[in-house]
Formats: sequence, structure tokens, C-alpha cells
Amino acid sequence: MAKWLLKSEPDVFGYDDLVAAKREGWDGVRNYQARNFMREMKRGDRAIFYHSNAKPPGVAGIAKIVKGAEPDPTQFDPDSNYYDPDSDRDDPRWDWVTVAPDRPLPFVSLDELKAIPELTECRLLARGNRLSVIPLTDDEFDAIVAAAEAKRGNG
Repeated sequence: MAKWLLKSEPDVFGYDDLVAAKREGWDGVRNYQARNFMREMKRGDRAIFYHSNAKPPGVAGIAKIVKGAEPDPTQFDPDSNYYDPDSDRDDPRWDWVTVAPDRPLPFVSLDELKAIPELTECRLLARGNRLSVIPLTDDEFDAIVAAAEAKRGNG
């Protein structure tokens, strides 16, 4: 199973919102590289749920992919913020995956993530990275979870 990191702004859709929804289409991705990563996602993959544009940004929980990529319906909805008038129903431009909560984690801030040796090559920490969907290695995923679990043990 592959590992991922999904970014969302907590005031738009945070981990608690995912818990309340039980499952949700990961809509609104309008970057081709992030979309292509989502097309690689399979049922059973796991993802770190990351709160971006927060003070501070950081890890909030683990999500699981419960359904692989399919067309994001918001691209066809003129009332949606994610409407794309150039997307064709016969050849949709944008996809989403369906995610569900796996488990919350004690919050790990971006600054704390930067101090984890296993994350030195992680795309999340790369200068200029703005992708909302990022692949993680097993070691990166495990290091993030271990950092969070260590806080649970100390908290």
C-alpha cells in the first residue's frame, strides 16, 4: 500500500470535518501533478492529513483511501468554487479520491517535522512546494506517525 500526505486548510475542511463526514471526496485539486498523484491512489492506501495555512501548520491525523480516482463532480458544477468550464464530461480533466478518517494523531507542527532526520528529503519540506497531494515513502510516513505517537506517550 502506498503512503501519501493530503493538505487541507482546517478552516475549510479539517480532520475533525472528515471524522464528522465519515467519508468525503477529496475535491478541488486543480494542479496536474497533484491530480496525477491522486490517480495513483488505490483503496487501502493511507495518508497523513496535514493542516496547511494554519498557525501553526502541521499533522492532524491519518486518513485512508476508500475509493480510487474518479471524476471530481465539482468541475462540472457552475455553482462550485472548483468549476472548470473547459472540462469535458467525456474526458474529465480533474479527479478526486474518496477518503475516510483512520485515526487522529497528536498534533505535530511543521517546525517539529523539520527536525525529524527521516524527513530531510520529504517533498513537504522542499522549498517552494505547494502541492496539496504528496507521495510519502514508508519511512517518511512511519517517522511522522512515530513523532505523533511519542507526543501521545508524553502527553
